[in-house]
Amino acid sequence: MPIGGMQAQPLTVTMLIDHAAREHGAREIVSYWADGRLQRSNWREVHLLARRMSQALQRLGMTKGDRIATLAMNHVHHLAAWYGSAGMGGILHTVNPRLFDDQLVYIMNHASDRVLLFDRAFLPIVERLRPQLKTIEHFILFDSAAEGEYLGFEEWVGAEDGNFAWVELAEDDPCGLCYTSGTTGNPKGVLYQHRSNVIHAYALLQPDVFDLSARAVALPVVPMFHANAWGLPYGAAAVGAKMVFSATNDASVLWRLIREEKVTHSAGVPTVWLQMFADMDANGGDWGRLKQVVIGGSAAPRAMIERLMKAGISVAHAWGMTETSPIGTMGAKPYDWDDMTFDQQVDMVTKQGRVPFGVELRIVDDNDEVLPRDGKTSGRLQVRGPWIIQRYFEAEHNAADADGWFDTGDVALIHPDGIMQITDRAKDVIKSGGEWISSIELENAAVGAPGVAEAAAVGVPHPKWDERPLLLVVRKPGSEVTREEILAHLQTEVAKWWLPDEIKFVDSLPHTATGKLLKRQLRDEYKTYKLASIA
Repeated sequence: MPIGGMQAQPLTVTMLIDHAAREHGAREIVSYWADGRLQRSNWREVHLLARRMSQALQRLGMTKGDRIATLAMNHVHHLAAWYGSAGMGGILHTVNPRLFDDQLVYIMNHASDRVLLFDRAFLPIVERLRPQLKTIEHFILFDSAAEGEYLGFEEWVGAEDGNFAWVELAEDDPCGLCYTSGTTGNPKGVLYQHRSNVIHAYALLQPDVFDLSARAVALPVVPMFHANAWGLPYGAAAVGAKMVFSATNDASVLWRLIREEKVTHSAGVPTVWLQMFADMDANGGDWGRLKQVVIGGSAAPRAMIERLMKAGISVAHAWGMTETSPIGTMGAKPYDWDDMTFDQQVDMVTKQGRVPFGVELRIVDDNDEVLPRDGKTSGRLQVRGPWIIQRYFEAEHNAADADGWFDTGDVALIHPDGIMQITDRAKDVIKSGGEWISSIELENAAVGAPGVAEAAAVGVPHPKWDERPLLLVVRKPGSEVTREEILAHLQTEVAKWWLPDEIKFVDSLPHTATGKLLKRQLRDEYKTYKLASIA
């Protein structure tokens, strides 16, 4: 007879929505739809909507393990789908509508999706690709009434009564699927499990991560198709936070929602915040009750961090990837934060931060030898933990090594206090005279120059130094900033030998589907570029 013990209840995402409905049922869920409608719901109603969706999926013949795809922006129906698909044992495949057509076809066929729920805005994509989608049997309009041969979501789930008990789930059952967008070759599928998502949600609640609570009002600008919206729809359910969704990333709409809905927490990639700054500069307005901003996806420029912090907003710089669910590190404030000067605090926030409990980091050299945490030595960044990938969907081999270490493809250094700092992607680092120049640091320094809206640094051939930096610059509207002015600014920010050999002004820069600079395209475009100094 055992001497005692604790209950072994499986960790499933349905526990999250059950808790939110039971303990925080009246807490609002606000959706700004693409047609301009503002809809108010709450966790109790989302819980019912999710159960109805589970019933509706079963009525369509969906069974445990089937993939249900969404091609959609952020709104309450999408939120309900996260839980409704999981509740009947399905796997929600959040498809990124910004991918190229051949990628969209590949990932939906590779996932063997059986149902596709999509926003009306993406109807042209669906109509265009439908003949090539081999496994999808049912197409449902997420945000509008039935149209032609397409079911409408509300009519579809409205035929069910919601008297549904979640199917029996094991915590290691899969519940989510998201494909990477930044890899070479075909996108790779990352399969999330109930257990990994719940543990990740617990981590988000920590004060040193997202600092979520029942008092929080969270507006995720990051799309729900981008790495689980960084886990916010799960974390918010765990504490019953109010959620505010927008099906558009129009800066004026986001500002309206932030102010009128009293948003306290938000999260998005740097390009979104640049757009919002531009709107504020043009139209005025205040920050409302916004108190915490998480910036991730790519490195945040120092000038962006300074502006937010000067407004009294706590800024957390995050690092992660689809393969890490996605939180890997977060810019938590150290114990001596209040003793630092403002510049020291900004210096700290520009780095990618520390791991939360559950994640381990290390850096290794090309021989896989572990490198010191001295804040000086750069190496390949590896990560492991309970919400880190083990194997890609349908892959033959593990993505992690025998000890669980996953190679991220990033180059980083780790400081003695455990703070991690990304110095570059392994493929983006500029190799000059046997030394490395961080394209990320050079770009962020350039964006701090007055008149610069965006910048990208790429290595171009040099007969003596192997590579030298070429800086591509997009000016702010109305700006006439010159090469000389940018160089003068850079001389105060980076080592002299890092200064670009040439600055080229361009109208725009290419981005990935998730808003990151598309360095691969830039490297290909400029791989034979002849610097004027050596032409």
